[in-house]
Amino acid sequence: MTTGAPTGTGTGPVPPVAGTGPGAAPAFPGPDAFAGRTALVTGGTSGIGAATAELLAELGAQVYALGLPPAPGGEPPRHERVRVVEQDVTDREGLARRIAETGALDHLVVCAGTSADRAEYEPATWDRVLAVNLGAAMTACEAARPLLARRADSGDSIDSGRSGGSDGSSSPGSSGSSGSSGSSGSSIVTVSSMFALFGSRDRPAYSASKGGVSQLTRSLAAEYASDGIRVNAVAPGFVVTPLARGVLDDPAAAGAVLARVPMGRLGLPREVASVIAFLCGPAAAYVNGAVIPVDGGYSAV
Repeated sequence: MTTGAPTGTGTGPVPPVAGTGPGAAPAFPGPDAFAGRTALVTGGTSGIGAATAELLAELGAQVYALGLPPAPGGEPPRHERVRVVEQDVTDREGLARRIAETGALDHLVVCAGTSADRAEYEPATWDRVLAVNLGAAMTACEAARPLLARRADSGDSIDSGRSGGSDGSSSPGSSGSSGSSGSSGSSIVTVSSMFALFGSRDRPAYSASKGGVSQLTRSLAAEYASDGIRVNAVAPGFVVTPLARGVLDDPAAAGAVLARVPMGRLGLPREVASVIAFLCGPAAAYVNGAVIPVDGGYSAV
């Protein structure tokens, strides 16, 4: 055994991993972390989706924000690098066409979602919620896959081994090839929910669909990895968005929620968007198939 060398099974030193060592550790997204990149956000016209579109644009990306006009209380993204495109995500052909029209894509964020509370026991409403939350997620991922794979294969996706700026120059020894250690590749981030972790008698379709999103994320993480595409999810808790109006407008319901949140407050869309940006970027280059709660500790107690 080599003195001082890390070992695995005791049969010899562990071989070095390409892309590691001094200066190779990926950094959290900086102000131009996504410069030259293209992202598409479904459900990007309000709430968490709009916040994500804004944040990725602030970090340098060109962003397509797809969705319907915001519900009352919702605000679409306003950043100059965000193009808002009206699109019903349940129109499969239309959604796939919109994604194909981007021509090149580095990051897909699947954020379109809806809930109808107890009306979800009605068959038509059940079908609608599943179509928006789960069916459209699969449509978007499959439509984006060839575009994301092409970018990953070209070496144009963000490489955490790069020491240069947004011009894409690479440090010595970084290969820039898809699937190599140190390269974040292309990425998909889906938006699941804390309701994927436990049931809700008032939201049966929403809970079922978000459970499906989590499992879809894990399945696609395994399937898409060979294309250089990472697939992860965030599972938000109660966040101040139009979708949470029913809770926010009911003092008793809001009080019950806050009593269970260890951090003692509701989340903000920007806080979820920050985790999504992390998962898209080079700091998460070795994160794949993860479902990360962003709920202030709600699901931990």
